[in-house]
Amino acid sequence: MNLLLTIPAFLLAIGVLVTVHEFGHFWVARKLGVKVLRFSIGFGKPLWRRVSKDADKVEYVLAALPFGGYVKMLDERECEDGCEIPEHEVHRAFNRQVLWKRAAIVVAGPVANFLLAIAVYALVFMLGQEAMRPYVDVAKDSPSAAAGFQPGDQVVAINGVETASWEDLRMLLVEEYLKSPQLVFSVTTPEGTPVQRDLNLQGLAMFKEESGTLDKIGMKPWLPPYDVVVEQVVPNTPAAQAGLQAHDKILAIDALKPTGGRSFVEYIQAHPDQAVTLKVERAGAAQVLTVTPRISTGATVATIGAQLAAPPITLRDKVYFTQSYGVMESLWRGAAKTWQMSVVTLKLMGRMLTGEVSLNNVSGPVTIAQFAGLSASIGLTYYLGFLAIVSVSLGVLNLLPVPMLDGGHLFYYLIEWIKGSPVSAAVEAAGFRLGMAIIGGLMVLALYNDFTRLLN
Repeated sequence: MNLLLTIPAFLLAIGVLVTVHEFGHFWVARKLGVKVLRFSIGFGKPLWRRVSKDADKVEYVLAALPFGGYVKMLDERECEDGCEIPEHEVHRAFNRQVLWKRAAIVVAGPVANFLLAIAVYALVFMLGQEAMRPYVDVAKDSPSAAAGFQPGDQVVAINGVETASWEDLRMLLVEEYLKSPQLVFSVTTPEGTPVQRDLNLQGLAMFKEESGTLDKIGMKPWLPPYDVVVEQVVPNTPAAQAGLQAHDKILAIDALKPTGGRSFVEYIQAHPDQAVTLKVERAGAAQVLTVTPRISTGATVATIGAQLAAPPITLRDKVYFTQSYGVMESLWRGAAKTWQMSVVTLKLMGRMLTGEVSLNNVSGPVTIAQFAGLSASIGLTYYLGFLAIVSVSLGVLNLLPVPMLDGGHLFYYLIEWIKGSPVSAAVEAAGFRLGMAIIGGLMVLALYNDFTRLLN
């Protein structure tokens, strides 16, 4: 993990997400006539402070702890002992507003996060992003193999919904599985024949562990076969000791012909501390070498210390393409993607309560920081995609009916609308303590999962 990239990428993401969320509350409150006293990004000691020059004298603060923020509004309930709100400003207090205004101010934060996600996804679609066409490779004895999938099949649609890329396939698989475990795939075979493949995932624990859903069904991206050529050999490694050289073409590994770089690497990883026989072509002549894959210190898989040449350009052109759209279609797709992610996130949260989704999937700031750094290292559009996903998650999380969160306040307002009067101060205090316990428990769980991943 490159901390010089990970930390700035994480702080930038948190800063943008918190600012947008709190600006939603701030902007709607001001538009509805509520007096805002302070707009703070972060908690704790102020690092920067500025007071507006208008009559409201709004205090803008950048504080030391960046994990959140708040908008402080004029409110009689928060007036400290001995203070008194001037009579001419009482009507601008938050607690004096009619129900719909208070609800609008509260819901504005999550809505701002959803609007940010739509805008960011739209920007990604307009900029264009390299994507893989959904050709599938199939693991032996897997649900996909049992359904009749063959290497090189191209998935055209799932349950009638089009899949243009691997990202579409991955998300649509989860979305449709959450509706029903019986999926209908529209597929084009390598021979160009359109067929239907029925995949029944009934009884398969798709979310019990952290491994990907595609791994569980035995499906992964497929590349057409190509020659495996060694590009570079690292000194003092098993490959160097066996005599492997740059530009060697791998003809066979233990008498099996590798179909590409991935199949070669997977075979090596599956045989740690076991001698394997390589048949290579060097300068037009065949040679036989014996190499023993090793798991080096700090690694988790076996390697031999050889870097393979990239697949041919013509092969990449067959599999990879740039997925980009015009302005209006990008906006529409951005909204559709945000809705899809919101629904999937909410459903997965619900299934976590029933035990169908493992609590190990809960992630905290360390994991989020890792993904921030990883996506930033890959490229701008990947970092923007990461930002949009976290923004959707923040919006959904804040709408949950948990005291302390925006959704908890909205739940109180729903009760007030039904019974015709606000909930009592005692109920609010009890709810606050309950919310503190829930949020605290989730944070402990998230941090535990974070550090467990690091240790593993």
